[in-house]
Amino acid sequence: MTDDAPVGSRLLAGFRVVECSMLGPGAVSTPLADLGADVIKVEPPGGDYIREMSWPIVRGDSLLHLHISRGKNSIVLDLRTEAGRDIFLELVAGADVVIEAMRPGGLDRRGLGFERLKEVNPRVVLFTISGYGMTGPYRDLPSHGIAYDAWAGTVAPVSGPEGLPSIPDHTSIGITAGPLYGTAAILAAVLRARETGAGCHLEVAQSDASAAFDWLRSEGHRAYERPADEVTGNPSDDLERRAPGTAGMADGVRYQFYASADGHILFMASEQKFWKNFCSAVGRDDLYETRPGAHLADHARGDLWLRRELVDVFRQRTTAAWIELGLAHDVPIGPVNTPATIVEDPQFGERMPWQSAERLGADQLPFPVRVVGEGPPAAGGRAPAVGEHAEEILRDLLGYDEARIEALRTAGAFGAT
Repeated sequence: MTDDAPVGSRLLAGFRVVECSMLGPGAVSTPLADLGADVIKVEPPGGDYIREMSWPIVRGDSLLHLHISRGKNSIVLDLRTEAGRDIFLELVAGADVVIEAMRPGGLDRRGLGFERLKEVNPRVVLFTISGYGMTGPYRDLPSHGIAYDAWAGTVAPVSGPEGLPSIPDHTSIGITAGPLYGTAAILAAVLRARETGAGCHLEVAQSDASAAFDWLRSEGHRAYERPADEVTGNPSDDLERRAPGTAGMADGVRYQFYASADGHILFMASEQKFWKNFCSAVGRDDLYETRPGAHLADHARGDLWLRRELVDVFRQRTTAAWIELGLAHDVPIGPVNTPATIVEDPQFGERMPWQSAERLGADQLPFPVRVVGEGPPAAGGRAPAVGEHAEEILRDLLGYDEARIEALRTAGAFGAT
């Protein structure tokens, strides 16, 4: 029901999803659509206002909508009406998955909860994605994406105008990790349903996903609650129990950012063998001889003399030259990009070819997993206008004739005319 996509992996051809979503949580079905699933986005009268949210707005549609809703097919159904609910249930009867991407209980309040869905399709998987989940004191708390990262401790206030607390530039974890965890669970649940004939109701909170994604820090703090003779730091730190995550990295020397001749690099020679390779490659065996360090996980923290020496070394070559040295001498050195500069990186150009604005409304990145030997999966088509595919869905998928469609329109199934 979408335009012909470029050659790519359609691993989920024949896999059908019925999605009821508002705003960002609809991203849970975007990977499924990218992989070839038929995703039917059921929108309320007036449509999902994702089209107007966030920035930038590209020819009247938000990039958020153009990205999250790409490759999906839209139909408007007023689920407050019996006629609208009947159509919805007919769609569910032939679906593998129903996605409820809104505050928990939205479908249940319309008489379309899991028990009702099972009556028309015992194998259906209902997947609910929400901000704080279906349980807990925050269940009904309205929220937006950054709330889940602030809750999980992955983003914190910085000093803004006049010293007031401000939101920093950051990577949104919860609204991305929640859909990806959800996609994995959906595929597992559908496999089980096909084996057993019984579906299930899954749910994920984007807040939970943000916390789970940051597991190393939270589990690290938890581990340090145990006795000091039971849980220690690294041997290279003399077993010092420095805080989890990147704590102490500001003082790191052999694992640190350095300015190159034209930008920055990230140096990561925390293993002794890599440190030795580097010193030999730059003609500074004296650094290794005087500072051989520990066998593993040695960042040479606080060694300001060595840090100043390395500052002088790294400013002598361009970032590209340092990457070439790393490849030639087996030294872990990485380029430092921004969201604006990464597009010029040759690794990005090789692995993440843009999907064009001519086809999708805005230049967009591809799904980042591919079948070896093939190009990355290509989005099936541009994000839909409100109700754009209604006629196709009703006529071609459900087999309605024009008289029946008109009768349903009169009954208000598609909202007020």
